[in-house]
This record gives sequence, structure tokens and C-alpha cells, in this order.
Amino acid sequence: MNAIAGWLRANLFSSWPSALATLVIAWLAWRLVPPFVDWAFVEAVWRSPNSDACREAQGACWAFIGEKHRFMLFGTYPFEQHWRPALATLILVGLWGFSALRRSWHWWLGLVWTVGLALIAMLMWGGVFGLRYVENERWGGLILTLILASFGMAFAFPLSILLALGRRSRLPVLRAACVAYIELIRGVPLISVLFMASVMLPLFLPSGLTIDKLLRAQLALVLFAAAYLAEVVRGGLQAIPHHQYEAAEALGLSFAQRTLHVILPQALRLSIAPLVNTFIGLFKDTSLVLIIGLFDLLSTIKVSLQDPAWSRFGIEAYLFACLVYFAFCYAMSAYSRHLEHGGPGRRMRQS
Repeated sequence: MNAIAGWLRANLFSSWPSALATLVIAWLAWRLVPPFVDWAFVEAVWRSPNSDACREAQGACWAFIGEKHRFMLFGTYPFEQHWRPALATLILVGLWGFSALRRSWHWWLGLVWTVGLALIAMLMWGGVFGLRYVENERWGGLILTLILASFGMAFAFPLSILLALGRRSRLPVLRAACVAYIELIRGVPLISVLFMASVMLPLFLPSGLTIDKLLRAQLALVLFAAAYLAEVVRGGLQAIPHHQYEAAEALGLSFAQRTLHVILPQALRLSIAPLVNTFIGLFKDTSLVLIIGLFDLLSTIKVSLQDPAWSRFGIEAYLFACLVYFAFCYAMSAYSRHLEHGGPGRRMRQS
């Protein structure tokens, strides 16, 4: 009991403002949590063949999620082929989880990703091994969000490192080009970049040459994210003490050697928190691809609510979207804290 009382005194009642805030939060929880539990669980409708039971009930209509979940997760992908995007989603999430394990940080991790992405492409497009071909205009839902976010992070990150190094280069032309690119992209909203990639880019292509809509959206996300990540990486590079550069030069290391083996590892570790923050922002920004006619998770939820029979249940729909986005974003945030506080960098310092 003494330990519990000490914890409460230290964390919840350490001062008069802290105690007042604790009491206000406790009062709000007492007033809001029980009604929410009644609405979300006790009086909720979990299964219903139509919306009539939901309209008569006083609680949430989770039957709407059960009715529309296939469209939310897979978009307009052929119904009888939904096992393919479902398996592709599991493979992609599995690749993320496998890459998070420190024992997988070896040269062959790239081969694992190559094989995994080849399997995902085979499953999504088809046309081989008896699988029906499905054009990517019919891709949508959660799998489209994951594909756009995964490829956006994978290609934007190395590009951002090159841009950050270029901005700190001693070559005036290279430095000016990197500064111009970063400031131009950071000075416009993502919607403008997506609009340019979708509408303006085809006008500059040679006659007869076209770029797929999904590829244009992916390219816009990569270019946009790279500009923001470049500034994060540049901040990490500037935080490295100058004597680290001098020590690397004293050892006779070339520019590439001291950058790859001395400077970048330290800079990237210092930048873990803002890097992951930018990754999370990119994951959520994929919802803007609706402007060019692609239907990600949030877009399919909006379309589902246009069904007159289920149009009244927007709260349940957006709570579902909130939970999905929160699950992925929180996983990235928790992993970044692990790297920052308990990851390999800390073990290296202790050794």
C-alpha cells in the first residue's frame, strides 16, 4: 500500500495543479466512459443482414463494418479473388515485422524483400500460374494504403540522404540544385504535387508514352517525402560534432568511407524520432490519393457511406478507420522508441 500511495503522490498528486488536473480527468472519465461503453459494446448491433436493426438500436452499428469490410480492405478488387490482396497484406506486414528484428539486419534482407515484393506483385496483378489478371485501377482499400506507404518510405529515404548530403556539399551547383528542389517541394502542399503528377506530367511525355496512375501517385509521394526527410537527415548531420569529421580524416578515410561508416550512422540515430514522425505523416497522407482517382482505405470508407441504407453510420466507419491507422502508426512509434532508447545503439555504447 505504501508503494501505491507513493506512486499516486509522485505521479498524480505531486502538486496542486497536478492534483486538480487528476480530479478533472477522473470526473470526465466517470461521465464519458460508461456511456461510451454502453454505446460501443452493451447496446451495439454486431450482426445484422440489413440496416433496420441498427436504425432501431440505441448503440453502435458494427454490422456496417461487417457488411462493408471487404470493400474497405480490398476496394473494387474482384470479390472471388479477395484472398489474393488479403495474402499480399499479410506478406507485406510480415516483411515489416521481420525487418524490425535486429538479427535480420544482414545483406540478405534485401533478397527477402525482393522475393516478398515479387510475390505481392504476382498476387495483385496475376496473369501467371493461372491467376486472373487484375489491373491496378481496381486495387484499393488497406492494401493500396500499405503499398503506397511502403514503397514511398523505401524509395524516399535513400533519396533524402543524397539530398541532405548534396545540400551540405562544397560544390556550388550541386548544393544549389538540392536546395532548390527541397525548398520547392516543401513550399507546396502534397495535393499540388499529386495533381501535377496526375495531370501535368502526362503532357510532357512523348506521344504514345503513358505512365500508370498508380505509378504517378507513388512517384509524387516519394518526391514529396524525400524533401521533408532530407531536412531531417540534414539536421542529424549538423548535430554531429566537428571533431568526428576531423578524426575520420586523420585516419585517412575517404569521403565515402567516413560518410558511410562514421558520420551517417550517428546522424541517422540522432534523427530516429523526427524520421519516424515523417514516416507516420506519409502513411496518413496516402489518403490524399483520392484526388487522382485512387481509393485507399479512407476513400473506400467514404464511398461505403454513400450507400443510402448505411449512410447514417459514419461514426462507426471513422472509428474503424481510426483504429486501423492508430495500429500501424503506434507500431512505428513504439519501434522508434525501442531503437532510440533500447536498441543496438545503446548496447554499442554500453560495450
